[in-house]
Amino acid sequence: MSRAVSDRCEAEWHAGSIGLMETVRFRHAHFSARFPVDCLYAPSHFWMRPADGGSIGDAGTPIDATTTPRLWHVGFTKFATRMLGELVEMVLDVKPGEQVGGGNRLGTVEGFKAVSDLFCVVDGTLSAANPALTAEACLTHSDPYGAGWLYAVQGTPTPGHLDVHGYVALLTAQIDRLQASRYSDGDGRAAAESDPTAVADAGDDA
Repeated sequence: MSRAVSDRCEAEWHAGSIGLMETVRFRHAHFSARFPVDCLYAPSHFWMRPADGGSIGDAGTPIDATTTPRLWHVGFTKFATRMLGELVEMVLDVKPGEQVGGGNRLGTVEGFKAVSDLFCVVDGTLSAANPALTAEACLTHSDPYGAGWLYAVQGTPTPGHLDVHGYVALLTAQIDRLQASRYSDGDGRAAAESDPTAVADAGDDA
């Protein structure tokens, strides 16, 4: 039986490109990562943070972000980059200034492991794609919660977003389901080799 979520998490401070930030360190199965407290999270494994550095509220009790439109940076969580692999290319089909909404397809992302559609998690107006990724796509892996943001939207996060503790709980349940489904086919070795969480923790705490 899995331990309680709180037993796998601990708050700590972590230096990143945007300065010192409070994070929750998460360990479950063979996956380990740090998740910033000052972000909101989408169940689809994106993070959202006010581009102006403004607060979303106290840890665990984010404000109702649907009340005040603002500019939000959006990026992949560490779990998303684990599934996708290091980013190779991002192509947006939507142009800055166009209206977007939660669940809208914005374009595609290509990683070393997969190619996937890129979806919006903020309701509002697309402001920009991150120009730094054109020269350094690897920023989504090396600095996922800072310089590695994907796109910016002026608006409000789509309903259903989570604070860091809600995201950790969702991630725990999802990893448990992934492992259960991969090992239920009777070929544990093959399942382990294809399990995106079944790698060493070292180097995955960014």
